[in-house]
Amino acid sequence: MAAKELDFETASPILPSDALPSSKRRLRRGIHLLPSIFTVANLMCGCYVIRVVVDRNGLDYDAASRAIWIAWVFDALDGALARATETSSAFGKEFDSLADIVTFGLAPIFLAYVWGFKPMTVSTLQDTGSLLEVGWIIGLFYIVCCAWRLARFNLQVAKPSDNRFFVGLPTPAGALLIAALVHYVGPPLRDVRLSWLLLSLLAALALLMLSSVRYYSFKDIRWMRRRPSLTVILVMVLLAAVVYFSRIALLAIAGAYVCQGVVVQLLRFTRHRRNRARPI
Repeated sequence: MAAKELDFETASPILPSDALPSSKRRLRRGIHLLPSIFTVANLMCGCYVIRVVVDRNGLDYDAASRAIWIAWVFDALDGALARATETSSAFGKEFDSLADIVTFGLAPIFLAYVWGFKPMTVSTLQDTGSLLEVGWIIGLFYIVCCAWRLARFNLQVAKPSDNRFFVGLPTPAGALLIAALVHYVGPPLRDVRLSWLLLSLLAALALLMLSSVRYYSFKDIRWMRRRPSLTVILVMVLLAAVVYFSRIALLAIAGAYVCQGVVVQLLRFTRHRRNRARPI
């Protein structure tokens, strides 16, 4: 009797994963699977954008732009869920990056090319041959920068660093600005001058991805912590603006995020120059 009591008391309460009941093992695998489900949804949105753009029988640019924003929601939920459940893995990071190349690299460039450059026809009495060629080159450059940015991000994540900031413009931010611009303007561009401005914007976004400009990541915000009532009111107002004034609200949000990194970098550079110029 004593031996049995001793065995019971010294038995380890923590069982190895192989000794867990089958239901708990399935639950553990399911938790790891949940972030990947959102990644798949993100990828499906990117494929939908490409399908809508390629379908010449009935283009719906506005639906394509909204799909990119929905994909960003899935992408944000993917990372937030992985961090909340502590199920981040090397596979998940690589899978997420591959999905981002399609959704936030190929899809917005397809959308920008067909929406901003292809509508230029001979009826406009403008020479658009060079525009289409340069548009193709800038689009290729944008996709390469997107892949480069994601590869650099994966290497930086593997090293201990300040996760409050991204180094270089995040690829979803550039795609969201393109989608917001399409959503704001609406009909395809018919003015070659606007198309050249769009090309300049794409080139600037691509260069920002390669840059060392820091962008706030919002990863240090603890969403489950208690907040002042004013914070809840501001969030509700922001959501209402997105719902009822989506064209201007989405463009303002995306544009402000892209510009804030550049503005902060310029202020930091100016402050550094002033400190160096001060006499000792």
